[in-house]
Amino acid sequence: MDHLDKLSETHLYSLRTLKTPGVGRTVAKVLIVITLIFIIFLFLPWQQNIRGKGKLTALKPKNRPQMVQSAIAGRISSWNIIEGEYVNDGDTLLTITEIKDKFFDPNLIFRMEEQLEAKQNSRDAKSDKIIALKNQIKALRKALTAKTSQAENKLTQASLKLEADSLEFIAEKVNYENASSVFSRNKNRFDAGNITLTKFQEIESKFQMSAAKVLKAENEWLQRKADLANAELELTSIEADYTDKISKAQSNLNETISGLNETMGEISKMENELSNVRIRKEQYQIIAPQSGYVVKVIKVGIGETIKEGDAVATILPESNDKAVEMYVKAMDIPLIQTGKKVRVQFDGWPALQFSGWPNVSVGTFGGVVAIIDRVQSKNGMFRIIVKPDPDDEEWPEQLRLGSGIKGWVMLNNVPIWYEIWRQMNGFPPTIYEDENPENEMGK
Repeated sequence: MDHLDKLSETHLYSLRTLKTPGVGRTVAKVLIVITLIFIIFLFLPWQQNIRGKGKLTALKPKNRPQMVQSAIAGRISSWNIIEGEYVNDGDTLLTITEIKDKFFDPNLIFRMEEQLEAKQNSRDAKSDKIIALKNQIKALRKALTAKTSQAENKLTQASLKLEADSLEFIAEKVNYENASSVFSRNKNRFDAGNITLTKFQEIESKFQMSAAKVLKAENEWLQRKADLANAELELTSIEADYTDKISKAQSNLNETISGLNETMGEISKMENELSNVRIRKEQYQIIAPQSGYVVKVIKVGIGETIKEGDAVATILPESNDKAVEMYVKAMDIPLIQTGKKVRVQFDGWPALQFSGWPNVSVGTFGGVVAIIDRVQSKNGMFRIIVKPDPDDEEWPEQLRLGSGIKGWVMLNNVPIWYEIWRQMNGFPPTIYEDENPENEMGK
């Protein structure tokens, strides 16, 4: 019995030395639990997202920081504001003085008004001259008509007289031929002693009178021919004379009209220059385009010259209009649509972000994609504009435009193991598709 007891005690001690230590069992259990938790963790839902960086801005362009520029070149005379000061729309920011010599004359506007008035008087005089010339042309045309009618009547009368004298001349020639025949017969009778000398002399006297009448009728007929030619010449002369006068008056009228048009053009140019000078005088006061805070003064020195279009200050409009401009990769832009939910983390704002679990994130704020640029902005990145989500917590009032941000555009829910596999292989996120049968039936 003692021997068996000793053998049993020896074997039991060896067996006891071969047992697994308690610490090892604990470690094994912990590892098993961790493995099970990790496996379970891999099947937890993870919301895919697209990451981007950017800065805080305003949704509407009019509410973004604006550069106040000078419309004209000049020299800074005085400042009326300081940086950080609130200004109202129309407040004078600074005053400048002229640096172009053509605008140095303090009486420039008055002198230009005098020149303009002189030109206007010249325009009125030319307008009156045009009216007078038109009246003159009308009078000449009426006179031409009257003179032409008178000359035509005179020509008609000369023609009628010529015809009458022609008939009388023919009649006298017939009478002369008859008288000549009578004289010849009676001369023969007188030579034969058949008639007395007294009778013959009477017949001879009648013959000579007939010859004188023929000569007179011929002279009158020739005179009427000359009168007719003179009447025709007078008619032609009247037409030529009045045509020349009307042509000269018309030429003078056209020249005056041309001068009037040139004067009108010069008046328009002078009025334009005068208006420009008046507007330029108003540009000596650079005013605030809208209400806001002066956040930066660019040109500061008194006496410093500025060029046309140079910025002199930056004004931030007072508005609660906030948005985020975020830049994402080109490969991710097809997956983003307007209306997508976004989580935003602001620089300087304490936050604890779990991009795949937005519900447990702390210090982030919700947003909605409002605008997606159609062209790339810089470094191959595309810009998207995110506005506050009306269904989420309001963005802090302490935020300042230009602050940096980080954002996550939320996409589809997938298992964690799938997201790890996707990231390891460099695949893009999964596009969210609504697989609700009701929606499909609705379509």
